Amino acid sequence: MAQSSEEPLEFREYVLGKESELRFEVETNETVVLHITNGKAEIYGAELLQTIEYKFEAGSKIAVFTWHGCKLKIAGKTEGEYVSKDTPMVMYVNTHAVLEQMRNAAEENGSRGPKVMICGPTDSGKTTLCRILLNYALRVGQRPTFVDLDVGQGTVSIPGTLGAVVPEKPLDPVGAFINENPVVYHFGHVSPEANAKYYDHNISLLATVFHLRCSKSRRADIGGLFINTCGFVKGVGYNSLLHAAKEFQVDVVVVLEQERLYNELKKALPKIKVVLLPKSGGVVERSSAYRKESRDKRVHEYFFGYQNALNPHRLEVSFEEIEIFKVGAPVLSNSCLPFDAEPEEYEKKLVPVKVGPELVNKLLAVNHAECEMDIIETNLAGFVVVQEVDLEMETLSLLSPKPYPLPNSYLLMGDLAFMVQQ
Repeated sequence: MAQSSEEPLEFREYVLGKESELRFEVETNETVVLHITNGKAEIYGAELLQTIEYKFEAGSKIAVFTWHGCKLKIAGKTEGEYVSKDTPMVMYVNTHAVLEQMRNAAEENGSRGPKVMICGPTDSGKTTLCRILLNYALRVGQRPTFVDLDVGQGTVSIPGTLGAVVPEKPLDPVGAFINENPVVYHFGHVSPEANAKYYDHNISLLATVFHLRCSKSRRADIGGLFINTCGFVKGVGYNSLLHAAKEFQVDVVVVLEQERLYNELKKALPKIKVVLLPKSGGVVERSSAYRKESRDKRVHEYFFGYQNALNPHRLEVSFEEIEIFKVGAPVLSNSCLPFDAEPEEYEKKLVPVKVGPELVNKLLAVNHAECEMDIIETNLAGFVVVQEVDLEMETLSLLSPKPYPLPNSYLLMGDLAFMVQQ
């Protein structure tokens, strides 16, 4: 995180008043360095230290908030750099306070801590609020579980996955969201609509993992849960919200921005506390191109690390060493179905994938399953990218975070591709 440069940086100084924040976005191909010189401030609930100069990469959208006022300086090119007192942070910290009261009550009476699902349309600040509430809980010594159902961006792992993790300390204000031994399940698409049954199936698997952890750890049970959801809040997306609320036994739903969704969920979930909160004024709408770029960046960081700190490996594997599948076959009409088969079974059906040149640049998930029938029930070991296919030698060249051999022979393919660029 510390900035090192031979050329002196030209800093701009800001004095922030009580309960205000500095917002900025880092320009393309630029970096911004930030240093707190006096007082205290935080980024998404993570406290900043005066002893560190924080470095933010291109595309980063940052809000530096202070409760009591501070002085800071920044250097580098930004877009939309301004100070605002129009912030919902007071409401967010009040939400944390209520959740902490629920955790304290759970510890005293032997019940479970709050299980919170955060919902809202695309670009309403769901991930940001999750991060804030997680950091506040971690800062007071709690150990909540974080579940990410947003397959479009992927914060626990990479896009196209659903995952859960238990962070041990407040999240770093710079760099990736979380990477501490997550449990990750393959989906392979960036929208639940691509295969709603398979998406909901993975939600159920994650819920089972969460409940098992709570049954074995009282601290986890008290710490509760935060669920980050997709921005698809209509049709199958809305149905998946209801499914997640049921499977995780959610008792608090926070809706950002959209009153219609708030009222729909309040009616559909009468036994659950549903709360409407505003989104931050710093939340901006992201274009499709920006989302694609963000997905590529997440995958790049998986293999090469933040700021290219890692060196992935190139593996040569034979066709015989691996079996590649995709999940989901075309749904047949009832007249074409085998006896006693249901149409939805085809949405979770494993379909073998033939190895060929069309696999180049495909992102493949390495499954932990011990046999083929367990593949869609089993979490992932990691990911590889196909770089070359040699039909004559019957070998694949794979980019992998670890050296040969692969941890398993079962690989899963989805829609995602990634062209390696260092």
